[in-house]
Amino acid sequence: MADQENYQVAIDILRCHLGMTAEEACAELGIDPAAPKTAETMDPAVLLGDN
Repeated sequence: MADQENYQVAIDILRCHLGMTAEEACAELGIDPAAPKTAETMDPAVLLGDN
C-alpha cells in the first residue's frame, strides 16, 4: 500500500490523461495493482459523487 500512496498522483495522471484503468496505470509504473487500495476508491467519479 505504501507504493500506491507514493504513486497516487502518477496513477491519477495516467488514468485521467491517458485513459488507463487503475490496473493498467499500476502495471505501467511497475507496482502491485492488488494492493489494499481498490480501483473503486481510486475512481475520481466515485470520489466526486458522479456514480
